[in-house]
Amino acid sequence: MNERPGPAMPPIVDPRLGDAEDDASSTKQRSLLAIAGSLLAEVNLLRLFLAWIVLIVLPGLLLGIAPLVASAWLETFSRALAASLGGLWALGLLVLAAAVAWIGGQPLFREAERGFWSLNALAVQPGYALCREGLRHLVELKTTRRANPDRMERLRAAMAFGGGILACGLALIAAALAWPFSRWVGHIADLAAPHRLIVPALANAVVVVGSYSALAALLWGVADATMRQPRDAARFDHPPPGRRTWRVAHLSDLHAVGERYGFRIESGRGGPRGNDKLAAVLARLDDIHAAHPLDLVLVTGDATDAGRSAEWAEFFAILSRYPHLAERMLLLPGNHDVNVVDRANPARLDLPLSPGKRLRQMRTLSAIAAIQGDRVRVVDPNSGLLGQTLSQALEPHRDAIAAFANAGTMRLSHSLAELWEGAFPMVLPPEPEDGLGVMLLNSNAETHFSFTNALGLVGAEQAHGLAAATQAFPRACWIVALHHHLVEYPQPAKAFSERIGTALINGTWFLRQLRPLEGRAIAMHGHRHIDWIGECGGLRIVSAPSPVMESKNGEASYFYLHTFFTDAEGKLCMTSPERIVIAGEIEPT
Repeated sequence: MNERPGPAMPPIVDPRLGDAEDDASSTKQRSLLAIAGSLLAEVNLLRLFLAWIVLIVLPGLLLGIAPLVASAWLETFSRALAASLGGLWALGLLVLAAAVAWIGGQPLFREAERGFWSLNALAVQPGYALCREGLRHLVELKTTRRANPDRMERLRAAMAFGGGILACGLALIAAALAWPFSRWVGHIADLAAPHRLIVPALANAVVVVGSYSALAALLWGVADATMRQPRDAARFDHPPPGRRTWRVAHLSDLHAVGERYGFRIESGRGGPRGNDKLAAVLARLDDIHAAHPLDLVLVTGDATDAGRSAEWAEFFAILSRYPHLAERMLLLPGNHDVNVVDRANPARLDLPLSPGKRLRQMRTLSAIAAIQGDRVRVVDPNSGLLGQTLSQALEPHRDAIAAFANAGTMRLSHSLAELWEGAFPMVLPPEPEDGLGVMLLNSNAETHFSFTNALGLVGAEQAHGLAAATQAFPRACWIVALHHHLVEYPQPAKAFSERIGTALINGTWFLRQLRPLEGRAIAMHGHRHIDWIGECGGLRIVSAPSPVMESKNGEASYFYLHTFFTDAEGKLCMTSPERIVIAGEIEPT
């Protein structure tokens, strides 16, 4: 007689609960030092070498060798050419420059701007931010609880100036150390032994970059110190009876994963498994909308954890249950949607010409178009004015996008570069013309390395787009939505590492571009996973918490509903936010 088999023995390691590998890239579970150690062990040395050559060594050599080549050329050829061609030579150069500008002006300007800010992101911003935030961190540990807001603002301004002076001094020391090895005058004979120019060219690059960094850090410190510093919101407003209001649900950093029991990159096992928490957020929001309708559901980036196709598929599968939310949703790209190269390995990097980055951008653009393509408009590249809807702008390129997604080749990738750049800002026009509109920005800097994916940047092209929207609707008020925070806020960080390298590289500059909207705009963003409402430089700023990242499924999380209205003078006002708590659920065993 056969006996009935007993219950199956549970696995020693329950795969639903994850293991150490799920914490490999988690900044919540491991220190940055530990992750950096793993990175060094896992990095692909050939890729790192090639990236280092392309991104650092070659630009450095070109920068350092430029004065040597220029001086040699001037010594040998310039006088003869000038004498023989006379005015025609200068006229020819002028015509050539005009032709280059006419043919490739906007792409060349964009590349020059990106190179300029990349230099700042690499050579200036980390050192300056480290000095500034280090001084602020030390001061705030001792004075935050005792100082009043006015004194705290003065201290933060002083520490910005002090950080600029300190970073300037360090950069000058680096330039001084390289100076003895530099050489600034070249001769035609140097071409016979070009290898002898390597050391002076690199030394020249260090001197130039060091000198520039010293000046830039000092100017950066002055710019930060002379700007009105961020401070907590002093009050909220109350709409008079009968005033038109707009109810906006602000979600950010939802980090959808593509696996039922998958964990997120940053939180690891300290965060939720799968997408149950995300589903609970949308379910609660749908109930709220049924009881008291919403005007907008604003998702300020990081809808996915790494921009993978399976993650977008899961996001759409959950959103499809709530069509009333989908038709009110506005989405913009976060760094996890487009800049994370690998979910599990922070050592992974894309080479600058790799199509991987473009593939993530096209996935994101496709998702954005599916959600809001018929409602938002883009800036016409020829007129500089608001033009077609996003769907209309993408229609001629649908086949090219699909072909690239299928093949992923470098040739097809290059042809789509302008499409991504030209899609932002996206503008939801106000209804009526003196109502509330939304500008959606792409604030992600160009990075190719998982470990440095979080950098932010808003370029001049998008700033011009913002100006075009405000000129088209001069009486409107605006939500300026982006992923990254504009500046570091006056609140204690959980760790000093959180204060460095994640805000906009050019946040101070961008705040100044928003001055014409003072009183008529509110900036809303995510990225930091924390809630903060305050103001800086006359602009009110709203930072959204992540209703997913900071808690496990069994723990409560929250997000906010905001109500906006305009006062009698046409200024945009904001009521006290409504905190929506998502109760934790008992996880299945």
